[in-house]
Amino acid sequence: MRERQHLETSISTIRDIESELDDHIGLIELGEEEGDTAIVAEAEAALAKMQSEMGRRQVAALLSGEMDTNNCFLEVHAGAGGTESQDWANMLLRMYIRWAEKNGFKAEVLSTTDGDEAGIKAASIMVRGDNAFGWLKTESGVHRLVRISPFDSNARRHTSFSSIWVYPEIDDNVEIEIQDKDIRVDTYRSSGAGGQHVNTTDSAVRITHLPTGIVVTSSEKSQHQNRANAMKALRARLFDMEMKKRQESIQEAHDSKSDIGWGHQIRSYVLQPYQLVKDLRTGVDSTSPDNVLDGDLNPFMEAALAHQVTGSDGVVEDLE
Repeated sequence: MRERQHLETSISTIRDIESELDDHIGLIELGEEEGDTAIVAEAEAALAKMQSEMGRRQVAALLSGEMDTNNCFLEVHAGAGGTESQDWANMLLRMYIRWAEKNGFKAEVLSTTDGDEAGIKAASIMVRGDNAFGWLKTESGVHRLVRISPFDSNARRHTSFSSIWVYPEIDDNVEIEIQDKDIRVDTYRSSGAGGQHVNTTDSAVRITHLPTGIVVTSSEKSQHQNRANAMKALRARLFDMEMKKRQESIQEAHDSKSDIGWGHQIRSYVLQPYQLVKDLRTGVDSTSPDNVLDGDLNPFMEAALAHQVTGSDGVVEDLE
């Protein structure tokens, strides 16, 4: 049913594009016949906007990986550096939630581990929507922040690292065998905002897969739902592990998260002494880091996807 819906949406989109294209061409022809330059200019501007959008859709059309159409899990982990990196991890979490909201995806926070003074040590979210994994998969890696620290009384510049790991949700009918003897289930009291928001029962669930060392958590209100969420995440992690054995490029991306620091970063975000966000894989950059941190990630994702699919650094090619 999901594949059918995906195909129906694709066909409907193509028909809408054809209709819009015909309308704009008709307006240009009409404007030229009547000598109305305003109509011609308006239609040409609309066509230019369509061309920009088609570049993004071209890349999306190339998402052909086995799991690209699936929902996905996105994990954020603070690197070494204490409060600085924990605050940076929280900024990244917000950035991806804002990206999801802006692009029609639904982001659901599954678990968070609060930082010692500010920010978070780790967090996990579920991103739901068509091609969620396909779009986000190139975001796995280490992200580097350079700024004047708000936590440094001497206002010195600090460099912080946090990692992102993205892996797909798998369907319930995918057979991933998990034996009871291979897992350890722990319940604990999940942390909250304090006061009445602190849970008084051990409802959060942590599942450890003993053969691989994989640990997944869920800390919603219902212990039953937490266990179900954690088992789903564990099956997804195990499936992803098998996929990575067959996909060397993805395996390398997974290995890069083992050291959250220099030499492993995929993107740098510089706030001081100048402002620049630069992807170290494709060379794409932005001089508006505030916009990027507010979720404007599409240019980086499009270039990374095109690079992965075609080996080029940009969108596949412009429309004729």
